[in-house]
Amino acid sequence: MPKMKTNRGAAKRFKLTGTGKIKRNKAYSSHILTKKSTKRKRNLRQSGLVDSSNAKAIKKILPYM
Repeated sequence: MPKMKTNRGAAKRFKLTGTGKIKRNKAYSSHILTKKSTKRKRNLRQSGLVDSSNAKAIKKILPYM
Protein backbone atom coordinates (compact mmCIF):
# COMPACT_ATOMS: atom_id res chain seq x y z
CA MET A 1 0.00 0.00 0.00
CA PRO A 2 1.35 3.51 -0.75
CA LYS A 3 2.32 5.95 1.94
CA MET A 4 -0.46 8.18 3.26
CA LYS A 5 -0.25 11.90 2.55
CA THR A 6 -0.13 14.44 5.35
CA ASN A 7 -2.30 17.54 5.01
CA ARG A 8 0.50 20.14 4.93
CA GLY A 9 -1.73 23.04 6.02
CA ALA A 10 -2.74 21.12 9.14
CA ALA A 11 0.83 20.00 9.81
CA LYS A 12 1.90 23.64 10.13
CA ARG A 13 -0.96 24.45 12.51
CA PHE A 14 -0.98 21.57 15.02
CA LYS A 15 1.62 20.00 17.32
CA LEU A 16 1.41 17.08 19.71
CA THR A 17 1.93 17.54 23.45
CA GLY A 18 3.82 15.07 25.60
CA THR A 19 0.59 13.47 26.82
CA GLY A 20 -0.75 13.03 23.27
CA LYS A 21 -3.16 15.96 23.13
CA ILE A 22 -3.19 18.26 20.10
CA LYS A 23 -1.98 21.83 20.59
CA ARG A 24 -3.27 24.71 18.45
CA ASN A 25 -2.91 28.45 18.15
CA LYS A 26 -5.87 30.73 18.79
CA ALA A 27 -7.69 32.58 16.03
CA TYR A 28 -8.64 36.30 15.74
CA SER A 29 -5.16 37.68 16.40
CA SER A 30 -3.99 38.79 12.94
CA HIS A 31 -5.89 41.97 12.07
CA ILE A 32 -8.46 44.52 13.34
CA LEU A 33 -6.50 44.64 16.60
CA THR A 34 -7.32 48.24 17.56
CA LYS A 35 -10.77 47.43 18.93
CA LYS A 36 -9.54 44.43 20.92
CA SER A 37 -8.37 45.00 24.47
CA THR A 38 -4.76 44.41 25.51
CA LYS A 39 -5.85 41.61 27.82
CA ARG A 40 -7.75 39.87 25.00
CA LYS A 41 -4.79 40.13 22.59
CA ARG A 42 -2.42 38.83 25.26
CA ASN A 43 -4.64 35.78 25.87
CA LEU A 44 -4.80 35.09 22.12
CA ARG A 45 -0.99 34.71 22.05
CA GLN A 46 -1.20 31.65 24.29
CA SER A 47 -1.84 28.30 22.68
CA GLY A 48 -4.89 26.18 23.37
CA LEU A 49 -5.83 22.54 23.03
CA VAL A 50 -8.01 21.03 20.34
CA ASP A 51 -11.39 19.87 21.63
CA SER A 52 -11.81 16.10 21.88
CA SER A 53 -14.69 16.20 19.38
CA ASN A 54 -12.32 17.56 16.69
CA ALA A 55 -9.22 15.57 17.65
CA LYS A 56 -10.25 12.46 15.72
CA ALA A 57 -10.62 14.40 12.44
CA ILE A 58 -7.24 16.08 12.89
CA LYS A 59 -5.52 12.76 13.60
CA LYS A 60 -7.01 11.42 10.39
CA ILE A 61 -5.48 14.17 8.20
CA LEU A 62 -2.16 13.95 10.10
CA PRO A 63 -1.47 10.20 9.98
CA TYR A 64 2.17 10.42 11.13
CA MET A 65 1.65 12.82 14.02
